[in-house]
Amino acid sequence: MDRPIARRDFLNGVAVGLSGALLTGTRQARAQANNEDYPPLRTGLRGQYPAAVAEFERIRAGAYERFPAPQSEVREEYDLVVVGGGISGLSAAYFWRMALGEDQRILVLDNHDDMGGHAKRNEFHFQGKTFIGYGGTMGIATPYPYSFTAKQLVKDLGVEVERNSDFSNRDLEAKYGLAAGTFFDKEYFAEDRLVVGNPRQPSFFEKAPLSDAARKDLIRIHGKNPDYMAGMSPEHKRSALAKMSYQDYLLNVAKIDSGAIAFFLGNGGRNNKRVDTTPALEAAERGAAGFNGLGLKFEERFNEGSYLFHFPDGNASIARLLVGKLIPGAFPGKQSMNTVVGAKLTYEKLDQANANMRIRLNSPVVRVENEGPGAAPRSVRIAYMRGGKAEAVRARNCVLACYNALIPWLLPEIPESQKHALAYSVKVPMMYTNVLIRNWTAFQKLGVSRISAPGMYHPACSLDPGSTVGGYRGVTSPEEPILVHLVRNPNKPGLPRKEQNQAGQQELLSMSFADFERKIREQLARMLAPGGFDPVQDIVAITVNRWPYGYAYTYDSLADPDVPPEQRPHILGRQRFGRVAIANADAGAAAFTNQAIDEAHRAVQELLVLNGLT
Repeated sequence: MDRPIARRDFLNGVAVGLSGALLTGTRQARAQANNEDYPPLRTGLRGQYPAAVAEFERIRAGAYERFPAPQSEVREEYDLVVVGGGISGLSAAYFWRMALGEDQRILVLDNHDDMGGHAKRNEFHFQGKTFIGYGGTMGIATPYPYSFTAKQLVKDLGVEVERNSDFSNRDLEAKYGLAAGTFFDKEYFAEDRLVVGNPRQPSFFEKAPLSDAARKDLIRIHGKNPDYMAGMSPEHKRSALAKMSYQDYLLNVAKIDSGAIAFFLGNGGRNNKRVDTTPALEAAERGAAGFNGLGLKFEERFNEGSYLFHFPDGNASIARLLVGKLIPGAFPGKQSMNTVVGAKLTYEKLDQANANMRIRLNSPVVRVENEGPGAAPRSVRIAYMRGGKAEAVRARNCVLACYNALIPWLLPEIPESQKHALAYSVKVPMMYTNVLIRNWTAFQKLGVSRISAPGMYHPACSLDPGSTVGGYRGVTSPEEPILVHLVRNPNKPGLPRKEQNQAGQQELLSMSFADFERKIREQLARMLAPGGFDPVQDIVAITVNRWPYGYAYTYDSLADPDVPPEQRPHILGRQRFGRVAIANADAGAAAFTNQAIDEAHRAVQELLVLNGLT
């Protein structure tokens, strides 16, 4: 691991010089060119890669206060333009067509080279086989039932969520005796050590490199607890828990040793709420350690009507099925849940001249402007960059299915109060990394399929054997290559949650692929070396999906004021302005696919009402 990483080691995320892995000479150049032509195959830095967000700072710096394209250059007109080609944007286009027919002219503009937004597909070709992973949204799961609208869309796409177990590839764990492991690093604990087993059992902590005081308290807190809040009524307990962090509860109420807190560093809640920013009540609701003696009862988090389903590429298959509905010719034949995973998308067919439905990639929108009288605009002008040049289109209607906090800069005419509401949320930064390795015998020897690493750069690491869907087959043997999935939600402990999100955003934006590569190699080597893993020999390719502007911001009782629902910033911020409606998961303050779908439907309905069509 001390060997310097030269650029010859990885070319755009793919290891160079590995026997049997890559082609040479002209064939290698041709293969690399093919990868460049097909976005899912691109490795290295993906997600919101530098070029995809390059315009963001210029937009915020006021570079486009004046509409950047003259009237004479508005050459295309549409019934609807959607800004953002994620699941919310694609759903908006789908709902519009369903309501008004296929003769409607619709354009979807997106700043990335692939559609789907956070639903990102990663592909790798190695030794004659394709390996598919998810680089963002993993599945269609929520802690509450899907709405009728979202359920119907999933049904329209042909996804039978009840068949999730048919596709699961988790039998590997039982077959090879694999379990969960926790890696204790020497920076936070006494030494580097991987401990296999249930991290709630005394036997687990007996094997961990901990001080006697920390070990004793971790065993206590994960066992049968006394009532640490004795004498308080259930209502008073809930109120108190809502106003303290999980860390404060552990230290000040449960009185655990401060040295034990490091064990909880990687155990965050949804949306980057870590031990110091998760409300203790929220931790209790999800079954965290230390609360079972309080006598409080909590509702089941996943209720009847919730969905649990996972394609090998996550919700990229949902986005691809939507594209198949919108532009059928982009895929070879009609797609279903059984075929879409293996189907190759022809990107050239997404934006064909004279087509009624078009998706235009690599086209970041920089300015949106209502045209006509303020109270009753007749149309919307949308400016975007393509090939370094500003271009513009006109639409009868527009849906902004993009980053909420960017909207005040795209549409500066909106009221100041709405600008403040839109800017309130801070996107949750996240990073999903897929590492293709030659085999996973090191995992087998160590007896683990997934590793929690509280103090390491990536707190979560797991094998991703892939589901078996249609013609795509998941991994079945330790001798086979496999994807290793690493997750990081960058933050800065000690700051308020929104400030931690901002710090995490800057971290991801400031780091190069070489920086990420070093951390990946070092961490995998430290965790897996006892099993024989050698990062130099065993890593074939790396795709880092960085999302500085990742999950939608959600409210909590520590960071946000308790106000009536109708006064929440996301409600105030998503109000229609002229002929512009606002979709996206930010508009629902919930980082779930069904929320993105529901917000798209609401935005479309607002425009249909405006036009007297419903």
